[in-house]
Amino acid sequence: MSKAIYSKDHKYTVEQLRKARQETGLDQADVAKLLGKTQSHVSKVEAGQRRIDIVALKEFARIYKKDLGFFLK
Repeated sequence: MSKAIYSKDHKYTVEQLRKARQETGLDQADVAKLLGKTQSHVSKVEAGQRRIDIVALKEFARIYKKDLGFFLK
């Protein structure tokens, strides 16, 4: 079994996160500020280098004004 961070589902989720951010017109620094994180943190999430839990995904969804289903396959 492959690690979750390298799964197709994880890749889909991070692609959707990047797409949602771009649709809102925010850059990574803007999102980081809203999350109380660093720009590097957001970059690593979008690059698939950092796993995100459901609580973090809910925060991204709130910022991007998207339903959780948008990020899940």
